[in-house]
Order: sequence, then structure tokens, then C-alpha cells
Amino acid sequence: MAAVSLNNVVKKFGSLPVVHGASLEIADGEFVVFVGPSGCGKSTLLRMIAGLEDITDGEIVIGGKVVNDVEPAERGIAMVFQSYALYPHMTVEQNLSFGLRMTGNDKADTQRRVSRAADILRISELMQRRPRQLSGGQRQRVAIGRAIVRNPQVFLFDEPLSNLDAELRVQMRVEIARLHKELGVTMIYVTHDQTEAMTLADKIVVLRAGNIEQIGRPLDLYYDPDNQFVAGFVGSPKMNFIRGHVVERNDKGVILELAGEDGTRLAQPLTGPAPELGSHVTVGVRPEHFGDAGKGDADLTVSVDVVEHLGGTSFVYAATAAGEELVIQRDAATAADAAEITVSIRKSYLFDEKGLRLR
Repeated sequence: MAAVSLNNVVKKFGSLPVVHGASLEIADGEFVVFVGPSGCGKSTLLRMIAGLEDITDGEIVIGGKVVNDVEPAERGIAMVFQSYALYPHMTVEQNLSFGLRMTGNDKADTQRRVSRAADILRISELMQRRPRQLSGGQRQRVAIGRAIVRNPQVFLFDEPLSNLDAELRVQMRVEIARLHKELGVTMIYVTHDQTEAMTLADKIVVLRAGNIEQIGRPLDLYYDPDNQFVAGFVGSPKMNFIRGHVVERNDKGVILELAGEDGTRLAQPLTGPAPELGSHVTVGVRPEHFGDAGKGDADLTVSVDVVEHLGGTSFVYAATAAGEELVIQRDAATAADAAEITVSIRKSYLFDEKGLRLR
């Protein structure tokens, strides 16, 4: 096992910068997830750690050793890709042992490592099958097993579940979480699916346009986002945003008028500098934090479009008078009453015109 440090890492393709001075500390045995929209630089960052991409500037340290100029095979890492990349003419056992056999590893040790990986991943009964005889989930287990047999210091996962159907993704998330608990090894995982990030990570790194927006534990990012981008990206369904503008300032904070809600005002206490009168702000509310009308600080009347029933919980898709689209979480029994809702001060967030968190 090993800790990983990124110190002001920069990546440019020609003159185009794609990663802008990323700095990050990953503790020994920690499970860290890079998450963000397509093109944010998360896979590029992972490939630089693996040595598959050269870094333009900065420093990458694995296990206390600077590895900028170290070949991928010498970095003590093993990578699991989006594609399974199994040899179709080989059995599962041969796929697992191939890398060790090619490096001249001792035959008995190779067999021991392969058997251990098969036991950990519960694929011992599949050892004589070929990839075409396996399901997608089984193929991904074999791909992970091929990494396990190398006894790496660090596991790197590049969107390993994106080719699986929804049910298999859930199953494999559990398998990977169990694997991390059993092996206790450092894991770095890339995904665009924030649900995977929330359920797997000890620590999440949220990226946007090559910059690290925020680093923190999953629930810290969920309940205490630094800005509107993180607030809207972390959580499923995502946070709702309602536009407003400042109509009053005082020594306690500001009073807002919500867009399209004539006369509907919401006081927001602030400890720091308050935005100017007339400036535009955004109120953020999680789907589960809308309350019943009359029981909060600002009531809204919305037009309900679709109600999505998911058993005990329902999601109501609605819109405000100003056309703001909202998702409201309700118990199945009360979903029909979501046309009248309320926003509470203590369960809402406030962002300025630039998307920075005010409250």
C-alpha cells in the first residue's frame, strides 16, 4: 500500500491546458473518487498518475517516491479500464496469470496469486471458461482480478462500470466496496456518476474544466458545498435552484424576492459581506428539504408535471411561476399535495452571481 501526492500538477496538449495545477493528498489505504462532467480532466489526471500521460509541470509522488520519470510498470500501480480488454482465446485462469507469466514470475507463486484473486472475487468456478462465456459483471471481475494478482500499491479504476447495465452496476459497486475493505489498499476511481462517488468514496474530488472545485467526504460535499457547481453535481436528484434578487439589506443579512413570486420574500441571514441591493442570487434547496406550505419561511405555488413513484418515495417534477424546474421528494402518500410547498431558511443555501456560496 502507498500514499499518493499530487503537487501542482499541470497538463497541456500543445498550448491547450487541460489540468490546471492540481494538488491533492491521498492517504495510504484511502478510497478516493474523481468525479465531474465529461471533459473535466478526471481521466487525464488518473492517466498521469498511472504514467500513461506525461505531465507538463508539477510532481506526482507514490509511496514517498517521485514518479514523474518512472515507467508505468515500475510505479507499483494496477489499472482497471472501462473496457475489459480480456484475451478472447484464453481461459479466465490464463487471463489472470498472463501478466505474471510474461514477467517470468515463479509458477507456484503465480498459481497462489491467481487462486487468491479468484477466491476474493468469487470466480473460482469460472476459471476454465473463456470471456465469451461470461456475463458483463463476470468479465469485469476477471479484469479486476488481473489487477489484484500484481499486488499493486495503488489500484486505479477508469470508469469500470460504465459498460454494465443498471442492476450490474449496483452489484459491482458493492463488490468493489467489499474488495477495498478486504484488501485495505489505496484506490483511485474515476467516474462521471456521482451516485458511484457517493457510495464508494472515503473522499471525493470534484473537478470542473481541469480545476479541483472541492475535496471532501461524500456527506460533507452533500451538506456543505463550496459553490453552486458542487451543490448541483453532488446528489441525485440534484439540488434545485431558484433565482432571486436582493430587495433589502440589514445587519443580519439580506431579504430576497424569488423570481416569479410577486410578494414572496425570503430572509437569508449572513455572517459575511452581503450582496448589493438588486443583485441576483440563487437559492438552493435539496429535493428532500421542501416542506408543506405554511410550515416554512416562503411558500411557493408550483405546477406539477410528472410524479415518479418509486415505492415508499416519490419524486414530483414541477415548475415555479418563473419556469424554474424543481424536483420535490415526497412520501408516496403525500405526492399529490406537492403543488403547495415551502422553503425553509435553515434548509436552504444561497449563492451569489458567480455561483460562490454565501450561506
